[in-house]
Amino acid sequence: MDFRQLKYFLVVSEELSFSRAAERCFISQSAISHQVARLEKELGATLFERSTRAVRLAPAGSRLVPIAQQVLSLETMAYSVARDPRARIRITGNMSFAAQTLDAIAHVRELHPDLDVEFVIKSFAHRMDAVASGDADIALIRGGVDRPGLEPLDLGVEDLLVVMSSRHPLAGQQSVDLNDLAAYPLLLPPRQSQVLIHKVVEDAFREIDRRVQLGPAIPSDHTATLDVITNPRAWTLLYSITAGESPRAGISFMRESHGRLRIPVSGVTRSGATHSAEFADLIQALKDAMNPSFTE
Repeated sequence: MDFRQLKYFLVVSEELSFSRAAERCFISQSAISHQVARLEKELGATLFERSTRAVRLAPAGSRLVPIAQQVLSLETMAYSVARDPRARIRITGNMSFAAQTLDAIAHVRELHPDLDVEFVIKSFAHRMDAVASGDADIALIRGGVDRPGLEPLDLGVEDLLVVMSSRHPLAGQQSVDLNDLAAYPLLLPPRQSQVLIHKVVEDAFREIDRRVQLGPAIPSDHTATLDVITNPRAWTLLYSITAGESPRAGISFMRESHGRLRIPVSGVTRSGATHSAEFADLIQALKDAMNPSFTE
């Protein structure tokens, strides 16, 4: 047994998905599955119940979670007491913030070579817990937060890009009006998994006194771009940050004409926390990085 295996086990226990856990750990799914299987063999116990549809913690896995957390916490403490004291800032976010955050970190490290800056992938709830407990200094989120002891810092706004098949009747324009989109079905994940996007869309259509026409919810194992290709009269939305990673063949990207489909981006910190000059420079770098240019 080693620390790496325990780390992989914990990430899978949080995600309940080997593929998502592999993305968080920046390794292949087969590699993380292999390491968890080795851990199970060494312990002589089944940690996860696997099926073609779901991954669940087995009873032995549930018992191991708090022990693994404690062991990895001790590992972190061992490293921290062995190293010379250095200024450190810890950022947490999800994968969609990774590229922009790494750009900001690179810029700040040029300004402050002795500064340690870490970026840790966590779910929304775990991000809030990390900041509240002091395990992280700032959490990157879209939207706002209403939790005692936490406060958001404005990092700007992010456009939601309208995405549709190149065969869609409205395809090929630089921008599109919501009144025109109202005639076509919008494909989104279920509301419970994308509350923020659903609310922004509903508010935008309410502003023009129209109702959005929702099509079938996008299943968790589908991608939005593939679904609009197979449904050429439908449209969907993507965060502008992730648009550059999407395939372009057969797809048309455009902005909403009046800037109604925008989401605030925030950095959540502890209320009343005293921040250093290095932290201020990081916030400015994040603001600069969160405003990517988009080219059709």
